[in-house]
Amino acid sequence: MNYFSSDFKLGILGGGQLGKMLLFDTRKFDIQTYVLDPSNEAPSKIACNHFFQGDLMDFDTVYNFGKKVDVLTFEIEHVNIKALEKLENEGIKVYPSPKTLKTIQNKGVQKQFYDQNNIPTAPFTRFDTLKDLKEAVEKGLTSIPFVWKSTQFGYDGNGVKVVRQVSDLDKLPETECIAEELVPFKNELAVIVTRTPSSEIKTYPVVEMEFHPEANQVEYVICPARIDDAVAEKARTVALQVSEAYQHVGLLAVEMFQTEDDQILINEVAPRPHNSGHYSIEASYTSQFEQHLRAILDLPLGDTDSKVAGIMVNLVGSEGYVGNVKYQNIEKILGWKGVTPHIYGKKETRPFRKMGHVTIVNEDINEARRIAQEVKNTIKVISE
Repeated sequence: MNYFSSDFKLGILGGGQLGKMLLFDTRKFDIQTYVLDPSNEAPSKIACNHFFQGDLMDFDTVYNFGKKVDVLTFEIEHVNIKALEKLENEGIKVYPSPKTLKTIQNKGVQKQFYDQNNIPTAPFTRFDTLKDLKEAVEKGLTSIPFVWKSTQFGYDGNGVKVVRQVSDLDKLPETECIAEELVPFKNELAVIVTRTPSSEIKTYPVVEMEFHPEANQVEYVICPARIDDAVAEKARTVALQVSEAYQHVGLLAVEMFQTEDDQILINEVAPRPHNSGHYSIEASYTSQFEQHLRAILDLPLGDTDSKVAGIMVNLVGSEGYVGNVKYQNIEKILGWKGVTPHIYGKKETRPFRKMGHVTIVNEDINEARRIAQEVKNTIKVISE
């Protein structure tokens, strides 16, 4: 099929920053795009060929949108699965598949999938209600401390809490959840795996993630990860095992823990471009967004090697500020060598909302990390 400068139509469910960055590459290749998002001010609206406003969880909205396109992908997991299944049955190519998404969409089902496929993950228990979890704690069946996770609709650190005492349970919402053993670990790592319908597979280098202690949100992504080669190889091997189990098409971001004794445990996955791969826009021969596009269109995959060491710094809303966004001091970093800001196009800021990121590239990973810290200390995302 001719995708370039043709009548081919690519549909994207979700019009956030991931969609916006993916659209940079569809425009580069002159691929016609349709985007569906609930917000009329979605960041992707300015970059696609055709924009539609609508509820991603509504069956009719997603189904009718999908009928307009030849291939359908998504940049957010919270979409109507039944509509995707019907579209797939009617011949619309949906990548990643509804089957893959259905397993990943619920964290409880996702964790059970790892157990069933002998994929190493932290021990966990699934609960239908918060009441069931409280009863398990009272009876000593679940031991504190543990990590509480809502099975659905969590994002950017929301839906994840560390329970350190019984009173913490009273602060949790009434929802289906899992209680996961609190695993001591050295590092949080991630590997992006790409797979085409023809089963060509490539992995990106292992990256290291540093998290904000309160928001449970990634602050820095460091590529390559500062770990031993043997650990990096083990991480890529486990990521490929996960990819093989899912038989996904497109990008799969595999987040994992490196334990104190250098074991690799899967945390969770995302079947789409991911925060852990943003560094690739400047630092890699092929960005994760171009690679996702190549994969879902069954084109040859690009080179995943890095041209240079890269660090990504998330720009999130500062605490205490809500309203029209202002990027304080951003002009100061524009003259710094190897520093590239990306602004997502969200007009309203709030505490810890992802508003953009900055990539730092440098031959010296330690120097890149130093500059990243300086970037973080310089820019403040506030309101006017």
